[in-house]
This record gives sequence, C-alpha cells and structure tokens, in this order.
Amino acid sequence: MYDYDLLVVGSANADLVIGVERRPGPGETVLGSDLAVHPGGKGANQAVAAARLGARTALLARVGDDAHGRLLLESQRTAGVDTSGVLSGGAPTGVALITVDPSGDNSIVVSPGANARLSPGDVRDSAGLLQASRVVSAQLEIPLETVTEVVRNLAPGTRFVLNPSPPVALSDEILAVCDPLIVNEHEARVVLGRPVGEDPQDWARALLALGPRSVVITLGARGALVADARTTARVPSVPVRAVDTTGAGDAFTAALAWRLGAGEDLTTAAAHAVRVGAAAVTKEGAQVSFPTAAEVASVCGGVPGDASRSPGPMDAPGASGRGVSR
Repeated sequence: MYDYDLLVVGSANADLVIGVERRPGPGETVLGSDLAVHPGGKGANQAVAAARLGARTALLARVGDDAHGRLLLESQRTAGVDTSGVLSGGAPTGVALITVDPSGDNSIVVSPGANARLSPGDVRDSAGLLQASRVVSAQLEIPLETVTEVVRNLAPGTRFVLNPSPPVALSDEILAVCDPLIVNEHEARVVLGRPVGEDPQDWARALLALGPRSVVITLGARGALVADARTTARVPSVPVRAVDTTGAGDAFTAALAWRLGAGEDLTTAAAHAVRVGAAAVTKEGAQVSFPTAAEVASVCGGVPGDASRSPGPMDAPGASGRGVSR
C-alpha cells in the first residue's frame, strides 16, 4: 500500500509576473502592469495541481528561509500537499521572472536559488518518501545529478515521469526508466540532439529509440501525441479562451502522472491531462489557476476528450482557442 499517489521532486519558485503589451527587443524597455507575486516552480506547481485534483501528493524540494519560501510552503499546505520533504535554507528561494502578453503567452527567466542546492544527499535522506510513492515525477529546474539519484532510489514498481525542462541531453540511465518522457518540440530537439523535422510521430519514434518506455509530446493547440513500443495515439486539444498559459504544462504533467498511477492507460490519462491543462489556462497565474476535478468538468465539459488512434501524421484537431502550452 502506497502512502502517496504522487511524489514530485523538483523546483519551488516565487513567480514574479508582469503583464506586457509586447515583449521588449534587445536594448528596449517597455512598461508593464503592476507586479504580482505567485507561488510557482515546476515541482511545486505539479504538486499543487495533483493535490487539487484529489491525488495524495508529497513534494521533495528546497526553499530559502525567507518570505518567498514561506509563501510556497503555505500554498502547498493549503492545497493539501505533504511538505515533510520540503527542506529550507542554504540559499534564497528560487525566483521566476515572467512576462505575459495579451494573448496569454509567457516568457520566463529563472534564478534557481535554493533549487540548485537540492542535492543527491537530500534524495537519499528522503528515501522513505520515494519508497512510499506510487509515481515519482521530476523536472530539470533542479540539478541533473539529483534527478539521477532519484532514479537510483526508486522503489520496485514505482513509475517515473520526467519532463526535461529546461532541456538537456539525458543519460541512458535516466531515459531507461522514463514512463513517460514528456516533451514539447523544443525539448524533443534538445534531447535528441538534432532537428526533429515536421512530423511528431517521427519525433516520438526517435525518442523511443533512445530508451524511454513511453513518450508524450505536447503540441500546443494541436493537443498531444502519445507513444510506446506498441501504440501511437493523438489526443485532441480542448477549445478554451486562454488568459495565461503559465503553469499549464505542469498541470498537464501532474494530471497525467496521477492518472497513470491510478491504472489508466497512457492515451486515456493524456486525454484527461489535456483537459486539466486547458482548464488551467482560463485563469491568471500558475498554482492559483489549477482546477479541481469539478472545475475541469465545468470548463471542458463532463466527458473526457476522445483520444483517437493516429496511423498517419499528426493533424490539428480543428478547435478554436488554445491548448496546453508551457
């Protein structure tokens, strides 16, 4: 019996968000909206998103002993996340500087702060959390050596989900346990170390050849593509009016990881995750925008989007609005 449906190992940042009419060019200054401060970070985002959907969730992360760190802890606890694995001190809390344009698209610069101090030793000291978790999810806003230590300490039967963001080349040791590896086009290109062409199915085949057990490729307004050794399927996007895409990819990943741990197949879990990500973009902010199960049904309708088999090239689902974006 697992104590947790999902353990997220990753970053916790304070998101400093400014709305802009357009992004500045080199050497240019533009005026923006009032500064808003939100709890964020890909790891903390995923933990809150999963907990709001009803998953028993824990977070292994590191924050500073400062106001931003206290903000992050409060957000986790309010969502129902177990924060016994959140360590404090060693550096200031990480900060993400985010600009959001009128279409809802964002640009982000991250100062890792305490996230860069989450160490392999911290993972070993938290072995009890890993042993008690049905699914472990990680990203790359923490040191790659720490993610490697997570992989080495997984319990037998625990599923590992990785979103390599920001992307780097991955070792065979990490790739071999990814189930799935979740990437967008840019991340796929970096992981593969070469251009990816036009067809997402080609990306999926090339990524699977590197060793992961399964792959999910997020395609923005075109939904997602899922693939393993036996099946390739496309998952249509959900038409919604995007307000702010910040954190939508994290909501997608959290929902996917949780549903996989609950026993759903990859295609069905991804169809639900697309709906969660779509609901998240209809509100401003990251963690404050993450929906409950009831809110997902309200925004996206009561029936999960159908995922159809895709023997040919990925085509756009023909829906207006935006899909999941990171």
